[in-house]
Amino acid sequence: MDWDEQRLGRRLKLRDLHVLLVVAECGSMGKAADRLSVSQPAISKIISDMEYALGVPLLDRNPRGVEPTVYARALLDGGVVVFDQLKQAIKRVEFLANPGTGELWIGSTIAIAAGFIPAVIDRMSQQYPRMVFHLSAGEASTTYRALEERKVDLVISPIFAPIDENIHTEVLYNEPLVVIAGSQSTWARRRRLELAELASATWTLPPPSSLTGSVVVEAFRAQGLDLPGATVFTSVTPVRNALVATGRYLSLAQGSVARFSRDNPGFKVLPIDLPTTRRPIAVITLKNRTLSPNAQLFINCAHEVAKALARRN
Repeated sequence: MDWDEQRLGRRLKLRDLHVLLVVAECGSMGKAADRLSVSQPAISKIISDMEYALGVPLLDRNPRGVEPTVYARALLDGGVVVFDQLKQAIKRVEFLANPGTGELWIGSTIAIAAGFIPAVIDRMSQQYPRMVFHLSAGEASTTYRALEERKVDLVISPIFAPIDENIHTEVLYNEPLVVIAGSQSTWARRRRLELAELASATWTLPPPSSLTGSVVVEAFRAQGLDLPGATVFTSVTPVRNALVATGRYLSLAQGSVARFSRDNPGFKVLPIDLPTTRRPIAVITLKNRTLSPNAQLFINCAHEVAKALARRN
């Protein structure tokens, strides 16, 4: 099939590709019609016309609805990129018309979202007060997936493992995990400590199967220790922090706790060095995705905050 640009524009329109995307997401032409506020026959005709133009079936019908064929999936993979590039182009137009305006979607782990990123947003919003920021935070694996699905413009996260070849990273700074205790805990009054002394303490830790949890396991093993039998395993950082604040629990957290929560009366970082837990904190983007001007401004600002942070430490 030799498709020149004129024939492509005449036979396949962005609207048609969008309809196919919605049908694939809904798994039903009826649901897609409801979402798009059009009739089901109109959806059926668009899909039929696309199948005729391409000469291949795009949907498999079954009792539960419809599923994309292998041909449709190939088309949709390219369609996601097309719509994303169009969205990025519109952002560039908005930026050129009104520099420093627009929106930015950021993904991050919870610890960094609670410390480093607010410092970057605060600095950037003083320069560009009309900017709107959308920040989502979760496990590192979740934020990576959001980036791959183009739901966020960029991610700021620790790098835990070799990065996929489609991913670009810019290291901002490096930090280890730290052991934290409640400020009223008996451990908080100690000036010197070894990790082995805390093996029998009450802990709350990330699940060993999580990315952060695997680093915690590595930290204990590096000192010849087994992972302590934690009372609470959870990936929810605020839950672990709340338990630590009671004074009865210990936990491990990103070094951001020490860097950005020095005035938090609920915590104290214990004097224990965990060199095997040091990880680079990086801006992560997709290699073949054009960054919006606002995303590049945010990255530049993140580097400035990271440099200022290094000078203070």
